[in-house]
Amino acid sequence: MEYYMFHKPKGCITAVKDEMHKTVMDYFQGVSEPGLHPVGRLDKETEGLLLITNDGKWNQELMHPDHHVTKTYLFWALGELSQEKIRQIENGIPLRGMVAKPAQIQLCDTKTLGDIMNLAGGIKVGNRKEQPVFSGTIGITEGKKHQVRRMLKAVGCYVVYLKRIAIGGLTLDETLQPGEYRKLTEEEKRKIWIKEKG
Repeated sequence: MEYYMFHKPKGCITAVKDEMHKTVMDYFQGVSEPGLHPVGRLDKETEGLLLITNDGKWNQELMHPDHHVTKTYLFWALGELSQEKIRQIENGIPLRGMVAKPAQIQLCDTKTLGDIMNLAGGIKVGNRKEQPVFSGTIGITEGKKHQVRRMLKAVGCYVVYLKRIAIGGLTLDETLQPGEYRKLTEEEKRKIWIKEKG
């Protein structure tokens, strides 16, 4: 069985095959192991840590909601996160058709759209270069479609950049450029199951 850490670039979809779009597996065409597939998914406009394996049982265990493996994301967003809005997210915020499970969120920095326009192949800013943006990290144990974006939108914030930086205790190797991958070490495979202290 093989296990890879992949730095998924923005603009490709998390699928094995697709007639219309470039997929994450298109980056693995030179790899000979049969049956490789992504573990979970990242949205087309999201970059960052994605695991690739041909171990179906390991994939199922990692993605099973009962195991509550935290996925941590770095985001930049428009808007403002007050302490009350943070509490709403941390307590489990209602979304259309569901209530998101409680998340861990931490604010990091403030800049302008012009400062971050080169992230992930470019953010379209038009004439809004001076518009304030803020960054933070958020840890979730679910994987609903566009979940982080939807959670922040529910409190009036609009995500302009999203990157998964960790799964459990495993963090993305920042020496990997978008589109690059390498095999996981045995120690890294174990780190996935280490719960972060929150």
